[in-house]
Amino acid sequence: MENLVKYIIEELASNKEAIEISTVEKEDNVVVFKVKVAEEDKGKVIGKGGKIAQAIRAIVKSASSGTGKKYFIDIE
Repeated sequence: MENLVKYIIEELASNKEAIEISTVEKEDNVVVFKVKVAEEDKGKVIGKGGKIAQAIRAIVKSASSGTGKKYFIDIE
């Protein structure tokens, strides 16, 4: 799942070297992806009104159905 998140973020961001994705696994099968991008790419990744961030979360939620885990994306 981390590869999917990384691929989507890399396609949106122009400064690919500044992308950092860390994974935090919590109890109850919860996985949080913490995404850091360059300052100039934050707007591209979050989108107007957070619409792109919502779309990324929807894609991850859809791809994770049936795995028994809940995935969250935290864009810092």
